[in-house]
Amino acid sequence: MSFEAVSLEGRVAIVTGAGVGMGAATARLLAARGAKVVVSDINPETGEATTEQILSDGGEACFIKCDVADEGQVEALVARTVETFGKLDCAVNNAAITPDTLPIAEADMEVWDRVIAVDLRGVMLCMKYEIRQMLAQGNGGSVVNISSVSGVRPQPNNSAYVAAKHGVIGLTKAGSLENAPHNIRVNAVLPGAIDTPMLRAALEANNFTEAEFAPQLSLFSRFGKPEEVAEASAWLCSDASSYVTGHSMALEAGYLTR
Repeated sequence: MSFEAVSLEGRVAIVTGAGVGMGAATARLLAARGAKVVVSDINPETGEATTEQILSDGGEACFIKCDVADEGQVEALVARTVETFGKLDCAVNNAAITPDTLPIAEADMEVWDRVIAVDLRGVMLCMKYEIRQMLAQGNGGSVVNISSVSGVRPQPNNSAYVAAKHGVIGLTKAGSLENAPHNIRVNAVLPGAIDTPMLRAALEANNFTEAEFAPQLSLFSRFGKPEEVAEASAWLCSDASSYVTGHSMALEAGYLTR
């Protein structure tokens, strides 16, 4: 096996939640590595912006709006991907919403249900239709689910987010068991403290600065970059990770070692 830079030449990929943050960085990187990328997001403005950036950089991409909690929209996302690019080889299920912020005894169940709907049900729905398409093609494929370090090390006051991210790891394991005979690999990426709009909003809401908070979450005393998470997803989408399935890859600068 060659140890040259990971190539995704000729692949077709879906990235959900690709308007900002890790999703946008992942979509751009997959396109830079040669993939034709379907940029999906619930927000057309940010999704179109990511798509335009890929096109201006010489890549191939299109934007498809999708609320991943809506089964009909997810089914249409995969169908339109195949209509546009002819197939589906890999997918990064990244779409998520801001965690809940109350202890269990005070939980707002409307918020709780929405977090579960997007962060867990959304991943399940994407897997359902992505894997169904890959099975129909008969050529294998790769699915990458974005979980979180909260999927293995809970934090207080966001039970819905913690439950959802634990669930994503469970779905990843189940998907790998079911689909390994079909050469469809299913893996998860567990980001730690990554510098995204979601993290910045949480810092602002709690009156923290990066200098104060990053040392608690990172042995490097800094936040991770979305591009660093994108590299992991690109590797898992590529043939370089051909012997990897059912794995949860943590990108957390040593947070889980403490």
